[in-house]
Amino acid sequence: MSNPNHIHILRVLLLAPALMASIVNSMQFELKSGQSKCISEDLKSNVITVGNYYVLNPNNDGFPIPDSHKITVRVRSPYGNDFHYGDSVHSGNFAFTAAEAGDYTACFSVPSNLNLAVTVLVDFVWKNGFAAKDWSKVVKKGHIEVMELELQKLNDIASSIHDEIFYLREREVEMQDLNDETNTKMFTFTLVSILVCLSVAGLQLWHLKSFFEKKKLI
Repeated sequence: MSNPNHIHILRVLLLAPALMASIVNSMQFELKSGQSKCISEDLKSNVITVGNYYVLNPNNDGFPIPDSHKITVRVRSPYGNDFHYGDSVHSGNFAFTAAEAGDYTACFSVPSNLNLAVTVLVDFVWKNGFAAKDWSKVVKKGHIEVMELELQKLNDIASSIHDEIFYLREREVEMQDLNDETNTKMFTFTLVSILVCLSVAGLQLWHLKSFFEKKKLI
């Protein structure tokens, strides 16, 4: 007979890749001179986020990356606060704890060059929450056995899922409140519109009645 604890661990292991996919963004994209590209990530408050980026070397002969392939990177919070800024760099990284919930944006751009048009290939990895934790340091620091480390990872995954569920519930309540507020405003607007229409119709009837009475038509 299967052990229930083993089944539970197996279920978490099966859910782990899906969770990791949702908290790790890894991509490559091209940027031309004068162009920019922004990537946003919806973060909860007090969540650790880590990002790494670098320009791929267009030279296959061992020469260093040319200065024309430098990029400018800016990471901002939902309220426009700067958390990272890299000016004319080939690579960089950032790490911070989200101060407020919302969409954090990382914008990449290549300075305009009138003398030389270039296309830059950028590799970017953005990790959040559980995925942002450096487990290699945990192993070195605590000398934890492999099984114990895996259990700690599973515990962190379960905590991340729990926090994500509560965050989604909070967002759902906010959306429901906004929906209720919108419905109330629409009902009030409709009621006022009907009252205005009835008032205008009543004034028109009163005006017509007065006009016909003056003309002695009624």
